Amino acid sequence: MRFLMSIAGLLFMINVTAQSNVLRNKISIAADKVEQQVISWRRDIHEHPELGNKEVRTAALIAKELTALGIEVKTGVAYTGVVGILKGGKPGPVVALRADMDALPVIERVPLPFASKVKTTYNGNEVGVMHACGHDTHVSILLGVATVLSGIKNELQGTVKFIFQPAEEGVPAGEEGGAELMIKEGVLENPIVDVIFGLHINSQTEAGTITYKPGSIYASVNDMKIIVKGKSAHGAAPWYSVDPIVVSAQIINNLQSIVSRNLNITQNAGIVTIGAINGGNRGNIIPEKVEMLGTIRALSVDDEKLLIEKVRQVATKTAESAGATAEVIIPLSTHYPITFNNIALTEKMLPSLQKTAGINNVQLTVPSTGGEDFSFFAQKVPGLFFFLGGMVKGGNVLTTPSHHTPDFYIDESGFKTGVMALSNLVADYMDMEKKEKK
Repeated sequence: MRFLMSIAGLLFMINVTAQSNVLRNKISIAADKVEQQVISWRRDIHEHPELGNKEVRTAALIAKELTALGIEVKTGVAYTGVVGILKGGKPGPVVALRADMDALPVIERVPLPFASKVKTTYNGNEVGVMHACGHDTHVSILLGVATVLSGIKNELQGTVKFIFQPAEEGVPAGEEGGAELMIKEGVLENPIVDVIFGLHINSQTEAGTITYKPGSIYASVNDMKIIVKGKSAHGAAPWYSVDPIVVSAQIINNLQSIVSRNLNITQNAGIVTIGAINGGNRGNIIPEKVEMLGTIRALSVDDEKLLIEKVRQVATKTAESAGATAEVIIPLSTHYPITFNNIALTEKMLPSLQKTAGINNVQLTVPSTGGEDFSFFAQKVPGLFFFLGGMVKGGNVLTTPSHHTPDFYIDESGFKTGVMALSNLVADYMDMEKKEKK
């Protein structure tokens, strides 16, 4: 009897594997068919970029395409967010997939026929608008996934929730937005999400490749403002002043010793950067005040607390030593937690990524000191976030323009890999959950 049961179990596993392979083949064929449409969507969105909480046209396009697929659609989530729900033909877990929609205040320099010529006002200044981080790619790939999965919905063993998120890059002053606001408005409920997957295109990784990391993959983000107040005087008589420009220069130099002298950089990286400084309006007038803007990045909660404490201490004590004062505001408007890939989920789903791209094209990577508000989703439910290659094959990492720059460029040949990766993660996770419950 035990022998017969073993045979029956073996036959069942063979049958399940065969069914899994059949579904994987269907996903591959469907991804082939939708590839050009994904590229077309991406070019359209790229040509018409919109800043955070302003993604009205993009949201309308997404809602239209999801509705045409027969997917239940909810709009206006966290201002302009769109959520689609696809119910499979069989009961099972709820798997969420997330793509961000917003662009950046950058003037595009790439000579593309679909390059952005959009301009708008940002922080009181006229700026260009460009998808300089690849969010147009993320939206288009997720629309491709929605197309693929809706075509096999009767074979899906659960529900898929497509989350198109606004304002990942931040929100206008005085507004909420992004992943945090979507969660507050219930995006992970009704139905309750079990796991969430997401990807980010990478302009400095070859197209067709996937990189991943268990645990911390993106740093925490805290933006900051430091206001240095001194005493104004004529530039020809600096001895009557408490010069906030000189004090600010000393603060900036001293901040650079925080990471090198306080963090064990063999374990975790950290960043303290001043990106903007503003003070004075004439060469012969020492101003009363200087304002600096910057960012703090860390890859552990303890390091984050340490860096914030040290920035406050260095700024205030350096100013005090010169007879000035320094007010330190951290965070100013943005705080993203560390983006943490659930270790068990990452290990569980790694074979799915390897089968999609080929085992040699899926590589373990190091954490990035960039930030991602996918982190808010991954705090609530187990999450897996990975990088998709977008660099021309054979390209040079050192000379390829990075994200957030006017020359940012993405090779479209890797989009199909992204569509297949997310589609397979959904189907494979559902299949594995079914097996584990038997």
